[in-house]
Amino acid sequence: MLCYIEFNTQYLPLFMKCPYCNKPTTKVIEKRDTDRENVVRRRRKCSTCSKRFTTYERAEVLDLFIIKKDQRREMFNRQKLRLSLTKACEKRPIKHEKLESLITEVEQQLIKIRSTDIESRVVGEIVMDLLKEIDEVAYIRFASVYRNFKDVTDFEKELQEISKD
Repeated sequence: MLCYIEFNTQYLPLFMKCPYCNKPTTKVIEKRDTDRENVVRRRRKCSTCSKRFTTYERAEVLDLFIIKKDQRREMFNRQKLRLSLTKACEKRPIKHEKLESLITEVEQQLIKIRSTDIESRVVGEIVMDLLKEIDEVAYIRFASVYRNFKDVTDFEKELQEISKD
Protein backbone atom coordinates (compact mmCIF):
# COMPACT_ATOMS: atom_id res chain seq x y z
CA MET A 1 0.00 0.00 0.00
CA LEU A 2 2.94 2.34 0.43
CA CYS A 3 4.59 3.79 -2.65
CA TYR A 4 8.09 5.20 -2.47
CA ILE A 5 9.92 7.91 -4.35
CA GLU A 6 13.71 8.08 -4.44
CA PHE A 7 15.20 11.29 -3.09
CA ASN A 8 18.95 11.70 -2.57
CA THR A 9 19.42 7.90 -2.33
CA GLN A 10 16.64 7.69 0.26
CA TYR A 11 13.21 6.28 -0.46
CA LEU A 12 10.46 8.52 0.79
CA PRO A 13 6.75 7.69 0.91
CA LEU A 14 4.87 9.19 -2.01
CA PHE A 15 1.39 8.24 -0.78
CA MET A 16 -0.37 5.75 1.44
CA LYS A 17 -3.47 4.00 0.17
CA CYS A 18 -6.41 3.57 2.50
CA PRO A 19 -6.85 -0.12 3.46
CA TYR A 20 -10.64 0.34 3.41
CA CYS A 21 -11.35 2.13 0.12
CA ASN A 22 -7.93 1.81 -1.55
CA LYS A 23 -7.74 5.53 -2.38
CA PRO A 24 -4.39 7.35 -2.12
CA THR A 25 -5.89 10.30 -0.25
CA THR A 26 -4.79 9.84 3.34
CA LYS A 27 -3.43 12.38 5.80
CA VAL A 28 -1.24 11.88 8.84
CA ILE A 29 -3.18 13.16 11.83
CA GLU A 30 -0.74 12.05 14.54
CA LYS A 31 2.88 10.86 14.59
CA ARG A 32 4.64 9.21 17.53
CA ASP A 33 7.98 7.59 18.07
CA THR A 34 7.59 4.14 19.58
CA ASP A 35 9.65 2.45 22.27
CA ARG A 36 11.06 0.21 19.54
CA GLU A 37 14.17 1.38 17.75
CA ASN A 38 13.69 2.97 14.33
CA VAL A 39 9.91 2.61 14.33
CA VAL A 40 7.50 5.52 13.89
CA ARG A 41 3.76 5.15 14.52
CA ARG A 42 1.50 7.24 12.31
CA ARG A 43 -2.23 7.64 12.78
CA ARG A 44 -3.86 8.34 9.41
CA LYS A 45 -7.26 9.39 8.15
CA CYS A 46 -8.62 8.78 4.68
CA SER A 47 -9.89 11.94 2.99
CA THR A 48 -12.30 9.89 0.88
CA CYS A 49 -14.03 7.50 3.33
CA SER A 50 -12.98 9.21 6.63
CA LYS A 51 -11.82 5.92 8.19
CA ARG A 52 -8.77 5.96 10.44
CA PHE A 53 -5.92 3.49 10.58
CA THR A 54 -2.42 3.15 12.01
CA THR A 55 0.81 2.49 10.16
CA TYR A 56 4.22 1.63 11.54
CA GLU A 57 7.18 2.88 9.57
CA ARG A 58 10.61 1.34 10.01
CA ALA A 59 13.82 1.46 8.07
CA GLU A 60 14.91 -1.69 6.31
CA VAL A 61 18.57 -1.88 7.12
CA LEU A 62 19.84 -4.86 5.16
CA ASP A 63 18.70 -8.05 3.52
CA LEU A 64 18.83 -10.97 5.94
CA PHE A 65 18.98 -14.52 4.65
CA ILE A 66 18.09 -17.52 6.77
CA ILE A 67 20.07 -20.71 6.20
CA LYS A 68 17.68 -23.62 6.68
CA LYS A 69 18.65 -27.06 8.06
CA ASP A 70 18.89 -28.43 4.52
CA GLN A 71 21.21 -25.49 3.60
CA ARG A 72 18.59 -23.66 1.52
CA ARG A 73 18.73 -19.87 1.74
CA GLU A 74 15.52 -17.93 2.32
CA MET A 75 15.10 -14.23 2.76
CA PHE A 76 14.04 -13.29 6.29
CA ASN A 77 10.29 -12.85 6.25
CA ARG A 78 8.53 -10.98 9.06
CA GLN A 79 5.17 -12.32 7.85
CA LYS A 80 6.35 -15.93 8.12
CA LEU A 81 7.63 -15.30 11.65
CA ARG A 82 4.37 -13.52 12.54
CA LEU A 83 2.36 -16.52 11.30
CA SER A 84 4.31 -19.06 13.38
CA LEU A 85 4.15 -16.84 16.47
CA THR A 86 0.43 -16.28 15.97
CA LYS A 87 -0.09 -20.05 15.94
CA ALA A 88 2.00 -20.47 19.09
CA CYS A 89 0.12 -17.66 20.85
CA GLU A 90 -3.35 -18.74 19.73
CA LYS A 91 -5.93 -18.39 22.53
CA ARG A 92 -3.29 -16.89 24.83
CA PRO A 93 -3.66 -13.46 26.48
CA ILE A 94 -1.02 -11.83 24.29
CA LYS A 95 -1.85 -8.56 22.55
CA HIS A 96 -1.08 -8.03 18.88
CA GLU A 97 1.19 -5.10 19.78
CA LYS A 98 3.28 -7.35 22.04
CA LEU A 99 3.66 -9.86 19.21
CA GLU A 100 4.75 -7.11 16.80
CA SER A 101 7.22 -5.85 19.39
CA LEU A 102 8.64 -9.38 19.74
CA ILE A 103 9.06 -9.70 15.94
CA THR A 104 10.83 -6.33 15.81
CA GLU A 105 13.12 -7.39 18.67
CA VAL A 106 13.99 -10.61 16.83
CA GLU A 107 14.79 -8.64 13.70
CA GLN A 108 16.94 -6.16 15.65
CA GLN A 109 18.91 -8.97 17.29
CA LEU A 110 19.49 -10.55 13.88
CA ILE A 111 20.74 -7.24 12.49
CA LYS A 112 23.12 -6.88 15.46
CA ILE A 113 24.75 -10.16 14.43
CA ARG A 114 26.11 -8.17 11.45
CA SER A 115 25.84 -11.01 8.99
CA THR A 116 23.48 -11.36 6.07
CA ASP A 117 23.44 -15.18 6.38
CA ILE A 118 22.01 -16.47 9.65
CA GLU A 119 21.25 -20.08 10.54
CA SER A 120 17.60 -20.86 11.27
CA ARG A 121 18.55 -22.35 14.64
CA VAL A 122 19.84 -18.91 15.72
CA VAL A 123 16.50 -17.35 14.81
CA GLY A 124 14.64 -20.11 16.66
CA GLU A 125 16.72 -19.66 19.81
CA ILE A 126 16.23 -15.88 19.80
CA VAL A 127 12.47 -16.31 19.37
CA MET A 128 12.27 -18.90 22.15
CA ASP A 129 14.29 -16.75 24.57
CA LEU A 130 11.98 -13.80 24.01
CA LEU A 131 8.79 -15.87 23.96
CA LYS A 132 9.69 -17.58 27.25
CA GLU A 133 9.61 -14.16 28.96
CA ILE A 134 6.16 -13.37 27.55
CA ASP A 135 4.18 -16.61 27.88
CA GLU A 136 5.43 -20.07 28.84
CA VAL A 137 2.57 -21.90 27.13
CA ALA A 138 3.25 -20.10 23.84
CA TYR A 139 6.94 -20.87 24.37
CA ILE A 140 6.23 -24.63 24.74
CA ARG A 141 4.02 -24.58 21.65
CA PHE A 142 6.71 -22.85 19.60
CA ALA A 143 9.46 -25.11 20.98
CA SER A 144 7.46 -28.24 20.19
CA VAL A 145 7.39 -27.33 16.50
CA TYR A 146 10.85 -25.76 16.34
CA ARG A 147 12.57 -28.62 18.16
CA ASN A 148 10.33 -31.21 16.51
CA PHE A 149 9.11 -32.94 19.68
CA LYS A 150 8.50 -36.63 19.03
CA ASP A 151 6.53 -37.61 22.13
CA VAL A 152 5.41 -36.56 25.60
CA THR A 153 8.89 -37.07 27.09
CA ASP A 154 10.18 -34.22 24.91
CA PHE A 155 7.49 -31.97 26.40
CA GLU A 156 8.38 -33.14 29.91
CA LYS A 157 12.07 -32.35 29.39
CA GLU A 158 11.25 -28.86 28.17
CA LEU A 159 8.86 -28.27 31.07
CA GLN A 160 11.58 -29.32 33.52
CA GLU A 161 13.95 -26.81 31.88
CA ILE A 162 11.39 -24.03 32.33
CA SER A 163 10.86 -25.03 35.98
CA LYS A 164 14.61 -24.63 36.65
CA ASP A 165 14.52 -21.00 35.50
